[in-house]
Amino acid sequence: MEKFTVKRMVSTRIPTQEGEFQMLLYANNQDEKEHLALVMGEVDGKTDVLVRLHSECFTGDVLGSRRCDCGQQLHRAMQLIAEAGSGVVVYLRQEGRGIGLLDKLRAYNLQDEGYDTVDANIMLGHQADERDYTVAARILEDLGVKSISLLTNNPSKINHLRQLGIRVDERVELEPVIYADNFNYLLTKVQRMNHLLNLNPVSIPATQNKNVSI
Repeated sequence: MEKFTVKRMVSTRIPTQEGEFQMLLYANNQDEKEHLALVMGEVDGKTDVLVRLHSECFTGDVLGSRRCDCGQQLHRAMQLIAEAGSGVVVYLRQEGRGIGLLDKLRAYNLQDEGYDTVDANIMLGHQADERDYTVAARILEDLGVKSISLLTNNPSKINHLRQLGIRVDERVELEPVIYADNFNYLLTKVQRMNHLLNLNPVSIPATQNKNVSI
């Protein structure tokens, strides 16, 4: 099988509300998707670099949907990297845990019928999580990162990266903002996908905690 390789196509300055990043666009030899890296500060040759692997979520990242915590995680990661003065967000084009936007929206309709995110994906003929992090590992290698502190609540990301040869020094928690619209989604992450989250319904704003159940 051909070795998975990435090619840096362009880098440009991107000022954001969290700070100024360099955005790098990567092509690869395995798919036609354009994956991205947001880089702040000097990371080449560095250890313990603060890194977020973020899978594309149009509804959360762009629209600010409260059905998930994706947009929150992206901007919190950028904020923490800005506070640290350096780090990387690898933005992976694998919408809906890898099932694509069409089936992700179909899964939303199944969730509205009472199925959780895992069962909805399976009913549509997918696995619970179809994401792959090979391209992320190759991007981190291209950036010269020697080891990372990974911003994640998902221990499988750590395991996958280590299997791909990336040294993960520690996990950095991303605490979610909990709403009635995303509580069951987050609960499924904990109960069925082994995510490391502390869910406390008491912390949900009073105006948002309708229909919350454990």
